[in-house]
Amino acid sequence: MKLIFKARRLFSRKNYDLPIFNQQTTYIKEASKALLNMVQTTDSTMWKHLEQEVKACEVQADALLPDFYEELYRHFYSNSERADLQSLANFIDDFLDYINTCAKSFLLYSPTKIDDQIADLAQYIDAQADALNIIMGLMKHGQSNYSSIVLQCDRITELEHAADEAYEDYIGYIFKHEKNGVELMKYKNIAEVLETATDSAKTISDLIRKIILRYV
Repeated sequence: MKLIFKARRLFSRKNYDLPIFNQQTTYIKEASKALLNMVQTTDSTMWKHLEQEVKACEVQADALLPDFYEELYRHFYSNSERADLQSLANFIDDFLDYINTCAKSFLLYSPTKIDDQIADLAQYIDAQADALNIIMGLMKHGQSNYSSIVLQCDRITELEHAADEAYEDYIGYIFKHEKNGVELMKYKNIAEVLETATDSAKTISDLIRKIILRYV
């Protein structure tokens, strides 16, 4: 898909509405919703179908990047602007990659059950995806929406902290209650990739904080 940039300088103090970021976060939300559906079933056929949905989002999002890089270096940006824009696109892409890894983990490990803590971690990822979509909707008027953007960044950070606590509690729980060593490692590995995905979302929000402080 060819990205169309109407403004000569897309990244300015008044306009943060870059098409790629809105498209990326739309794919993230679709993927996180599919992941959330995965933790609500133990049907391997459904897992396969939902994993394919996540993979499709990841592939489509990857296809956005070449055109973005081309446009990024075609226009007149300062080095710091270009670096921030490129990092933001890459960090958002990383988050979607982690969601894809989460989806694959269910097919790889085939857990016999989905514990509540696993479902909670998937819900945190989905909530972070919601916050990112809200942020991108606010970036068009970043200066006037500064407080609202910061609020959503705070929300992403809170969710990441909650995920850390849920992960730590869950690891303690399974080591205490799961007697099958193979199953224990399955649950541990699935929880770990889910928690890592929430870390990735926080990386995005941290960069957004820096961007709006620098340019707004």
